[in-house]
Amino acid sequence: MLDFREDIPATEITKQINQVYSQFNFTPQLNSAFSVSDRVYVVKGDRNTLKSLKKSNLAKNTEYIEPNYIYTALVAPNDPDYSKQWNLRSINIESAWTETKGKDVTVAVIDTGISRVPDLKDTTFVEGYDFVNDRTVADDDNGHGTHVAGTVAQSTNNGYGVAGVAYEASLMPLKVLSSYGGGTVADIAEAIKFAADNGADVINMSLGGGGESQIMKEAIDYAYGKGVVIVAAAGNENQNSASYPARYPHVIAVAAYDAASIKAPYSNFGAGVDISAPGGSDAGKILQDTIDPETGVASIQGFQGTSMAAPHVAGVAALIRASGVTPPEEVLEVLQKSSRGIQEDGLNYYGAGQLDAAAAVKLAQAGKISFPHFFRWLRENGYLSLRFWIDGGAIALLPKIAMVLGSYLLAWFLGAYFPFAWSWALSSGLIAGSSGLFFLRGLYVYDLPQWPFRVLGSSIPELGNALTGDSVLNPLFASVLIPVALIALFLGHPSWKWFAIGTSLGVASCLLVSAVVTPDIWWLGEGFIARTFLIGNAALCYGLAWLAMKGETKTA
Repeated sequence: MLDFREDIPATEITKQINQVYSQFNFTPQLNSAFSVSDRVYVVKGDRNTLKSLKKSNLAKNTEYIEPNYIYTALVAPNDPDYSKQWNLRSINIESAWTETKGKDVTVAVIDTGISRVPDLKDTTFVEGYDFVNDRTVADDDNGHGTHVAGTVAQSTNNGYGVAGVAYEASLMPLKVLSSYGGGTVADIAEAIKFAADNGADVINMSLGGGGESQIMKEAIDYAYGKGVVIVAAAGNENQNSASYPARYPHVIAVAAYDAASIKAPYSNFGAGVDISAPGGSDAGKILQDTIDPETGVASIQGFQGTSMAAPHVAGVAALIRASGVTPPEEVLEVLQKSSRGIQEDGLNYYGAGQLDAAAAVKLAQAGKISFPHFFRWLRENGYLSLRFWIDGGAIALLPKIAMVLGSYLLAWFLGAYFPFAWSWALSSGLIAGSSGLFFLRGLYVYDLPQWPFRVLGSSIPELGNALTGDSVLNPLFASVLIPVALIALFLGHPSWKWFAIGTSLGVASCLLVSAVVTPDIWWLGEGFIARTFLIGNAALCYGLAWLAMKGETKTA
C-alpha cells in the first residue's frame, strides 16, 4: 500500500506513478473509489518489491509504504448445530480458538456424572469417580452433568452435533449428585479433594445450596492451595446473593445472562458474584448433547440456568491455563480484566462483566511466547523458507555470514603482524561491529515492541536505522566515527581495548560487504559515491585497528 501525502499536488502523484511504472514495470492503482481523498494506492509484488519501493525516491512523498496484509474469515467448526449456539459466539470463542483449544488441561466436572454420548466421542477423559455409588465408573443418570461437560469440552469440528468451549481439554467425571439431582456436602467435599489430588487444573460445580459448610470450605481451600481453579454456579433463585459453594472465598461465582445479554430472570446476583456468562432463557437455551434420564438415549437438548453459565467460565479458564497462566488468582484476574464491563450495574448482576474468551486468551498470552505460536509466526513470515534467508527478506543470511567471516579474516591478518591470543572481548567486538545478533533484526512477536529486536539484531553501522526499521545506512554510524570513539575511550583498558579493536575490524568488514551488496546511504544514494564512502571508511577502520595494536605486547 502506498499512502501519498495530502500536501503533494495531484500532478506530482501522477508523475510519481509514471516513475514507478518506468522503474518497476507496474502501475499503482487506487484501492477503490473511496481511496481518492486518502490517496491510498496498491501494487502487486513481493518482499523485494516492498523493499525496493521503500528505498526509492517515492518514499519521501508518502506517509507510509507497507504490506497490504491479507486477513481471512475466522473458520467456524463444522458441527451442524453450531449455528444455534448463540452462547459461544457471544463470548467470542472463535477468535480464542485461533490461539488455543485447551490442550493438556484437565477440567473436573463435579455433577451427576458424564455419559459418553456421541458428541463426546472424540473428547479425552481421565479417570474419575462415582461418590454416590462408590465406584470408579461415573456415568450420568440425570443428564445435567453430561450437558455441563459438553459446554466445557464437547467434541468439536467433528461434523456432529454442537461445539464446546475448550474442546481439546480433558474431562474428569466426578459424580456427587444422584439421578434426582441431589447430593451431600460430604461427597462434594471428597470429590473436590479427589480432583485436586488427581491432576485436575479446573473444577466446575454447577450445583449449590443455602447451607455453609466447614468441611466444604476446607476442601475448597485445599484444592485452591494446590493451584486448582474452582468455578461454581451462582444459583437460580433470583436472590441478592450467590449460593454456596459459589459464595466461598477462592471460588469463581458465575451469574447468567440470556441471548440478549441481559441478566437471566432466574440468576442470583449481588454479593459474591464474580463474573457472568451465557446461561440461557426461554427465548434461547444452551444446547449440548446429553441423555434423556428416563431412556438413557442421547440427544441435543437445550437447558437454562447458572449451571449452564458456570461451564463457560470453566472452559475459558482452561483456555487461560493452556495459554500459560496457571495460578488460580491470576486466572481470575485475567477473566475479570478481560470481561466486557457493564455500565450502571449497581446491583452486581454481572460481577466484573460478561465473559469474553478471545480477550481473556489475548490477555493471558500478552508478552508470552509459546512454541506453537513461535512456530506459526516463523511459518507465516517465511522464516522456514531457505529462500527467505538466502535471498533477503528481513535478514540477508549470506551477506551477514560474509561480514562475520570477513571480520575474523581481518583480525587473523593483523595477527600475523601483531601476535595475540583470541578472547571473548575481541570476538564480541568483531560480531558487534560486523553483524550484531542479526537473526533478531526484523523480528516481531505478538504484542512485544519491535524496536528492541531491531537494535539487538543490528551491527554498529546499522544502529542508525534500527529504530526506523529501514535498510538505508546512516553515514554517521556507517563510518569510522564510532570505532574512533570506542578506541579513544577504552585504549588504556586491558580487556575493553580488545572489544574496541574487534569493533573496528567488524565495522570494516560490514562496510566492505555493504559496498558490494547494498551500497545504500542516506544523502549519498546507492551509486559510486556511496561505494567510495563505504570502502574509504572501511579502510580507515582497518587502519585504526592496526594503529591500536601496533606495539602491543600483551595478548588479548
